[in-house]
Amino acid sequence: MQIDWLTVAAQIVNFLVLVWLLQRFLYRPISAAMRRREARIEDRLAQARTTRQEAAEEAERLGKERAALAEEKAGILDKARADAAELHQELEAELRAEMEDKRKTWQRHLEEERDEFTRRLQRHAGQRLIDIAERVLADFAGTDLSERIATTFVSRLESLDEDARARLVEATRQADSAVIATGRPLDPTTRGKITRALHEALASDIPVAYREDEDVLLGVRLTIGDQTVEWSAARHLRRLETALDEILDSEGRGPRAAGTAQNSAATARPPRPERSAT
Repeated sequence: MQIDWLTVAAQIVNFLVLVWLLQRFLYRPISAAMRRREARIEDRLAQARTTRQEAAEEAERLGKERAALAEEKAGILDKARADAAELHQELEAELRAEMEDKRKTWQRHLEEERDEFTRRLQRHAGQRLIDIAERVLADFAGTDLSERIATTFVSRLESLDEDARARLVEATRQADSAVIATGRPLDPTTRGKITRALHEALASDIPVAYREDEDVLLGVRLTIGDQTVEWSAARHLRRLETALDEILDSEGRGPRAAGTAQNSAATARPPRPERSAT
């Protein structure tokens, strides 16, 4: 068999042309496309790794923020509880103080009402005693009560000690008048008797004014300036007032003696001191 070298050469040339064509228009574009795709894939993978790393970092940051928020929330709750407890204590203290003030006010009002009742009872009892004394003296002494009061006043005035007399004499030099107070009105004759006795005892002609005072029970009160001398049944009525206070205190403590005995004893009003009666 004879080889046609021209044909072989033509086939070789065709093959080389085909390879060149394939290389030029097929392999190179495909390789370039594959390299570009690989580059894009590598870029996407790198971007995905970056995104995943950023996501991890973001998750870590969010976790830290969540922990910080939880800690801040716990702190806020603890502070709110502490503030609520403090406010509760303050409100409770204010309520206790308000209740204590109301209790003291109520106790003060109760004591004032008791004192007022005692004064009314004392005045009523004293007036009754005076009425009885007037009737008794009128029946058995045969004289007017005002005359007896004036006689007693003159007698007591004459028996003044030197110090009391000196104070009254000194007071007459500074005062404009002397004031005689009695529980009942005195007749002009009795007033004149008292005025003469006062001028003689004090060696002074100071004007004398008479007035009525329901607190001066069965007696006379002499006032010259800041000097006061009294002879009356008031001291006996003060003893009656003290006795009434003790009775009221014992009656008030009865229902709750176990809890308030010491407080009642501490707050009991002491008897008023008697004015000097020489």
